[in-house]
Amino acid sequence: MVEAVILSLMQKLNKYQEERTDKARKYEIEQMERIIKEVREIVDIVRDKKFGEGRRLRFLVSDLVHMAQDALYLYKHRKTHVIEYNYNWIGEIKMRMLKLGADGAETESNSENVDEHHVVVGLDKHIEMVLRTMIFHETEYRSWVVIKGMSGIGKTTLAREIYNHADVIDRFKYRAWVCVSNVFTLKEIFIKLLLQVVVDGENLHTSSSLEEMDNQTLLYMLHQHLQGLPYLIVLDDLPKQIPLEPLWEALEQQEYGGSKLVVTSHMTHQFIKTRWHDVHKMEPLDPIMSWQLFYKTINSGNKLRSEQKFPKELEYQGKLMLRKCGGLPLAIKEVANQLARKKASTGTEWEHLLESVDFGSTLELLEPYYQKLDPKLLPYFMCMALFKENTTLRANKLLQIWNVAGGSYYSHSYLDGLVNESVIDEVQGKRTRYCMNPVLHRLSIKKAEEGIGFEILGSTRLNRNPRHRVIICSRDNNFSYSTNQDEYLVSLFFHGGGYFNASPSYWKGFEKLKIIDLEDFGLKILPEAIGTLTKLRYLGLRNNYIKELPKSVGCLEKLEVLDIAQNFMVQVPDILWEMGSLFHVYMSDVISEKPFTIDVLQRLKTLTSVSFDDLIYDDHDELLGLTSLEKLSVHDLDGNTTVSKLFGLLSNLGYLFHLVLRGYRFRSMPCLDELGSLQNLRTLKLDGRLDRLPNSFPYMLTSLTLANSCLNKDPMSLLGKLTKLHTLILRNAYTGQQMGIPKFGFKALKVLCIENLLNLRNLQIGKGALELLRKLEIRNCPCLDTLPKELQSNPVSLGEFEMVTTKTISTKIRNSSSISKIRFVNINP
Repeated sequence: MVEAVILSLMQKLNKYQEERTDKARKYEIEQMERIIKEVREIVDIVRDKKFGEGRRLRFLVSDLVHMAQDALYLYKHRKTHVIEYNYNWIGEIKMRMLKLGADGAETESNSENVDEHHVVVGLDKHIEMVLRTMIFHETEYRSWVVIKGMSGIGKTTLAREIYNHADVIDRFKYRAWVCVSNVFTLKEIFIKLLLQVVVDGENLHTSSSLEEMDNQTLLYMLHQHLQGLPYLIVLDDLPKQIPLEPLWEALEQQEYGGSKLVVTSHMTHQFIKTRWHDVHKMEPLDPIMSWQLFYKTINSGNKLRSEQKFPKELEYQGKLMLRKCGGLPLAIKEVANQLARKKASTGTEWEHLLESVDFGSTLELLEPYYQKLDPKLLPYFMCMALFKENTTLRANKLLQIWNVAGGSYYSHSYLDGLVNESVIDEVQGKRTRYCMNPVLHRLSIKKAEEGIGFEILGSTRLNRNPRHRVIICSRDNNFSYSTNQDEYLVSLFFHGGGYFNASPSYWKGFEKLKIIDLEDFGLKILPEAIGTLTKLRYLGLRNNYIKELPKSVGCLEKLEVLDIAQNFMVQVPDILWEMGSLFHVYMSDVISEKPFTIDVLQRLKTLTSVSFDDLIYDDHDELLGLTSLEKLSVHDLDGNTTVSKLFGLLSNLGYLFHLVLRGYRFRSMPCLDELGSLQNLRTLKLDGRLDRLPNSFPYMLTSLTLANSCLNKDPMSLLGKLTKLHTLILRNAYTGQQMGIPKFGFKALKVLCIENLLNLRNLQIGKGALELLRKLEIRNCPCLDTLPKELQSNPVSLGEFEMVTTKTISTKIRNSSSISKIRFVNINP
């Protein structure tokens, strides 16, 4: 029967394909051929495995018919650009059929884990925020709410608390909860939803009767039951491969009336990204909440007798141990349950148990999370093991090391992928800084040892032929040599700090070494033998005590990235400017015997930070040779500097998109009126005192930062005319008391940050200004105690407001009407 249904379906697809061959475009025909090929392979699977008429098999076939018919409809109506999800799910159906037993029975668990002694800590603020800003807020067009975060961080717990909240029960007539990761087919989702939203007293919809219906009938019934009524549907633990389009089509025809679909997942589903949605990002617990969760868990559910309770005098040692959990509730509960099972009765026994806690069991619990990650991201996940635990990572460093280690020239998409799948998080919402939970970092170490030949010298098991090595040095101990083979080593990272006293012979074994990173190591002398590493492409020396680069650096003929920033007054050899392989040079406070001659660096994309006098001298025009330059940072500009030549040269660089200009100490910067000639510039930062703003700015400018400008005149009247500006940061940029945003100003601005304007007392917003503003930040403006009433005029646009001010002002602002309609408000004294 099952085989007959699939064969009939394939015949329909083939027949229509033949009829449309002359009329359809080539790519349309190819799309349908892909689907037909998948269906044909499913027929072969059914034949080979000799399936019976198992329940799950029938459900999969129902999904297959649904997807194929929908694809055929899209094909007929020339909508093949949205047919991809049909193809993906048909492929998923094929894989799931392969997992079925011979009788079509289920081969994987379908039960949800229930914690009998559920302990909830630290969710009050999350519950209040989600309810106020997402569930009950007036923006009804945002029907999707995504609760996002890494595995074990409390997404399901938060969703359950919201689902059972008294106000939610009172607000929504129908509620339904489906754990999608435990569901095998789309049909099961539809059946589970119907069984929960069926009207009391109707006996039509028993589980067995629903199973006999096809998917389209189930969706139609779901639509009929929910039509015109407020509902809350929770799709818990949503995997990326599940197609949401069919469910959405059944629901989108409603007059929502505030209905919500809540999704918990470690990522934001591709389908949801194309719709208006809200995302609530789960954060790790702070140390106080971590301890509360640990203490309540270990003492809950009658696990311990009164004489076995965790002793208060060991609270300090317990908190030290909990640091390794990184605020992850899953890890904290696992440690607490692990200790509770051992049932110590004395303080000495408890202290011994604390020292012997096994965190490996937590990594095992995270294994399903790792398996769910996009396979394309796994090499980059493993590469995170190279970096220090609990460190803030710069985006450019991540991208450059990935590029060198793995040869990926599109690594920025993988960076976005790691953020989307909750592997790393943006620090303070900035796309230039990232962090990783320490528990997840330990998992990356484990996987890197297994997958990419990674080792931590003296800490983890050594690989036979390591490709990536981390050496951890204590400041009390000298650098220790490796006795392991080095000929296959690609990257070498130094963590900690200590004396670097390796002999020149040490470096001779690194035949394939491409990356050396010594950032924050405390290095004073870079050995001359560094020049023997002729395959080296990345050399990270940031934030050390290096006084001089050896001339042998010039022998690194393949070096692409040199980072010597934050080394005070470093002497650099002249040969550095003859290294035509360099792509990125990061430096600050460098000394050179001769002025820079950088005309050879034609591949250079980044140059920071270079002194104006070193960059522009005599009549040399070396800048004209930097045709690939994208980012430039120039410092030491003062009133005596003539910048006409600099702007004239920069205007000829077609790829220069990012520019930073810094003044010289407390002197005013020169007149910058010619900035407008840099028409390709996208981001600009001016750091230093300005007597006045330039008369014009680059037309394409999208991001502008004014730092320490100390302007006497309100800058908003001029800046408001920048039609493409979407981010404006003013940091100690204005000394006046009144600031006025002109009428219809800042047409494209989305983010406005005002910081350290110590005299500002009054902020006014003209009619029609800031129409697209999404986020407003005000930090350390101690005289600004009121906000413009105009902030209420466009609440749909302004969704986020942050303020750091005094305790008195923060209380006053919270109680004012000016922020009453802003969705996300965060005011801290």
